[in-house]
Amino acid sequence: MGDITQTREPRRGLTFEDVWAAMMETDKKFQEMAQQFKETDRRFKETDRKMKETDRKIGELGNRFGELAEHLVTPNITEKFRALRYSFTKAGPDVVFLSGDGTFLAEVDVWLENGEFAMAVEVKSKLRKEHVDDHYKRMDVLRAYLDERNDTRKLLGAIAGAIVPPELRNYVLKKGFYLIEQSGDTVKIEPPAGFEPRIW
Repeated sequence: MGDITQTREPRRGLTFEDVWAAMMETDKKFQEMAQQFKETDRRFKETDRKMKETDRKIGELGNRFGELAEHLVTPNITEKFRALRYSFTKAGPDVVFLSGDGTFLAEVDVWLENGEFAMAVEVKSKLRKEHVDDHYKRMDVLRAYLDERNDTRKLLGAIAGAIVPPELRNYVLKKGFYLIEQSGDTVKIEPPAGFEPRIW
């Protein structure tokens, strides 16, 4: 038996055509990836636009609820406080307070007044703790505003809510505010026995 000699085909190096084909394939993949990135970016931008539009609509809805709550409170509020021996002769919604040079100081949802008392009422569709805290700070600003004008009337505060979580009722009262709650198509003010409102 004779020797069998195996012959191997010599290894062929990469040709220009091989390199060019590989580069074209890589370029094609990069272009596909770039297109995918563009599409992803477009979707993110579209999602962001939709979220901003949703936020805007929710904001508008919240404003409408606030306006509705104010319209519910204002017509009945003087009558309700008369039952608590406050005879307010003037009631106005959305009262803005400015300094002497026109700088904004505060805005009050409902402002009540007579010769002895003034009252600032904050109205919310759904009351939160920060609303109470913000109104408490606002009362100091209003007191300073009245003092600068030698207005010595007693300043009172109240908070009205279409929805008042039970845990916030005591918090509002502890801050010295009257609590005004929705009751059917009107409002109710029922301070507990012994309640003393804070006078600023």
